[in-house]
Amino acid sequence: MMEHDMQIAMPDGIADAVLFSPDPSTPLPGVLHFPDIASIREAHRAMARRLASQGHAVLMPNPFHRTARPPVWDFPRKMGDPRTMQRFAELIDPLTPEAQHRDATAYVKFLTAQPAVRTGPIGVVGYCFGGAMALRIAAAFPGLVAAAASFHGGGLYKSHDANSPHLLLSQITAQLYFGHAVDDRSMTAEDIVNLEQSLAAWNGKYESETYVGTSHGWTVSDNPAFKPPQAERAFAKLIQLFAQTLL
Repeated sequence: MMEHDMQIAMPDGIADAVLFSPDPSTPLPGVLHFPDIASIREAHRAMARRLASQGHAVLMPNPFHRTARPPVWDFPRKMGDPRTMQRFAELIDPLTPEAQHRDATAYVKFLTAQPAVRTGPIGVVGYCFGGAMALRIAAAFPGLVAAAASFHGGGLYKSHDANSPHLLLSQITAQLYFGHAVDDRSMTAEDIVNLEQSLAAWNGKYESETYVGTSHGWTVSDNPAFKPPQAERAFAKLIQLFAQTLL
């Protein structure tokens, strides 16, 4: 397994990234893997590595490159703690929709230029904040992104927000998958219902599921909410999605 740490020249600086491939001598379908709020670290490296082992060249960038290089946290996260909430804002606030669009273009160009990546459709998967990024990339590159997945993605449906990710559905041609948590303040049960109504009105192929007994972060091994059985099911769904659209 190739695991190559590298840096991407971005419109607003430099982003650290990792490229994974089980056989870099053979071009494979490309996938962008967006980690959660803690960015690049071993838990997400293991997830990207496992995805790559299924026959993909996987690029995992640091979405928060405007704020910090990995590790982007130097203290334990604790929801509700003022220091934690301030750090959340420091990481997320610079990622305006306009900034995300600039980043999306740079990530896609970099991925598709790699010798380890096969010419053709690519996939995107995002966790936590990365779920919205996956939708934005699918909307920005409808002729290229064939599949996009979100796991415990936050803020996918924002009422009365002209920049809500769900409003991009009309621009998306990719097949979509959403794996939601039961307990998630960033994507409530009402938000999920509203998103699914929007998806039903969209002329596209999708699946949206809420995983029983889960809280935000349930797919990631270093998260206190980690649920191994549900995480395994989520991985199987992701592999199925990419097998149907990329391989």
